[in-house]
Amino acid sequence: MAGADEQTFVRALGRADVLAVGFGAMIGFGWVVLAGEWVSGAGTGGAALAFVIGGAVMAIVGLTYAELVSALPKAGGEHHYVLRALGSRWAFVASWAMVLGYLSVVAFEAVALPETALYLLPDLQAGLLWTIAGYDVYATWVLVGVGGAVAVTWLNYVGIRPAAVAQTVAVAFLVAVGLVMLTGTVAGGSAATAEPWFTGGAAGMLGVLVAVPFLFVGFDVIPQSAEEIDLPQRHIGRLLVVSVLMAIAFYVVIVLGTGAALDDEALTGSRLAAADGMAVLWGHPAFGTLLVLGGIAGILTSWNAFLIGASRLVYAMAASGMLPRWFAAVHPRYRTPSHAVLFIGGLSVLAPLFGDNMLTWLVDAGGITITMGFTLVAVTFLVLRRREPGLERPFRVAGGAVVGGTAVVAGLILFSFYLPGMPAALGTAEWVIVGAWWLAGAWFLTRFPEVGHGADAEERLVRATGR
Repeated sequence: MAGADEQTFVRALGRADVLAVGFGAMIGFGWVVLAGEWVSGAGTGGAALAFVIGGAVMAIVGLTYAELVSALPKAGGEHHYVLRALGSRWAFVASWAMVLGYLSVVAFEAVALPETALYLLPDLQAGLLWTIAGYDVYATWVLVGVGGAVAVTWLNYVGIRPAAVAQTVAVAFLVAVGLVMLTGTVAGGSAATAEPWFTGGAAGMLGVLVAVPFLFVGFDVIPQSAEEIDLPQRHIGRLLVVSVLMAIAFYVVIVLGTGAALDDEALTGSRLAAADGMAVLWGHPAFGTLLVLGGIAGILTSWNAFLIGASRLVYAMAASGMLPRWFAAVHPRYRTPSHAVLFIGGLSVLAPLFGDNMLTWLVDAGGITITMGFTLVAVTFLVLRRREPGLERPFRVAGGAVVGGTAVVAGLILFSFYLPGMPAALGTAEWVIVGAWWLAGAWFLTRFPEVGHGADAEERLVRATGR
């Protein structure tokens, strides 16, 4: 979208780039750390089935995004969809919720990088700085996270094309690691080791399902960069759905490989079960290192993709008058939302200073707001289907009412998981993060006028805010 100064982005993303952004965003680092817990809690078959079910639910949500991005291919994605369907207040709520979700992933990866480096360099920790919630924070550990944050921020600052090339290379390596895991499972895995295939009953599978919103968030980054995609609009929607299916396949491969390699005792004693499983499957510790390197690639692909998504969403909100105009600047040479990139990247630089516990806090705090955004987009899908049946939809979802209704129900159920008394109930630290975020949001919400829904809602909002 063009801002007040008629600044525009560059259409530089092709099919491979779009798939790399969507798939790479969904495959971060969590699978390296959590695979053992998934298999122990639900069994090899139970964990794999949970990913198929959870992934299918997310694919349904993805279908609503796929139709909307083909109809409204604008930078900022859901910001524009909800604004057109529900008006400026609800658009802010949806966008603000997703920004926290994206920020949580960007900051998560800044902490995950040094934590992963510890597996390869056990002596990395030196120069104790302080202790937060029982975790000792070391200067060398922090430097790894800060260095990664600076590098990824710079890559995004200097252009979408360099960021896309780096993303594609890292995703190619990530896919190769998945294929090595699959081959090892077929050649060296044991069905007997994977038994019992189902443990923990419904509670075990639910323990895996609660991680789905955080693990699968990322397909929605594709709509954020819609103005930088050089493809027919209908293809964008298709690639979004394909990226979700690829993520389902990847997670299932990791679960099956881990379960087929490690028995219950080995799972209990393993710090990074997926890496240890890979080493067992191939009979050499180098393959465990290879998988950890795949985890690092996942960190970088997720980090890069969400910095792209978060910066475009913040840019879109600022360009329409919801956030300070400073965030709407587009670099005259690099054609990136440079100020938004620097802001998001700057926050990721701070994350390692809070230590390893930041990982859990960010996963949960970001997860609840992500489900809010997904639910509002699904509602928007239904509203626009009813209110604007003539809107051109190059990618049109069959059975729209059923798909949209299912996506709304799924979003509400996923949201409920984070409430008190539920499996993924937020702790005090997470509620503090969420509460502070929405207090800041309430302040911004009073700074721009209410504008009703409609095809010209954004134009009316821009005029009302003087943008």
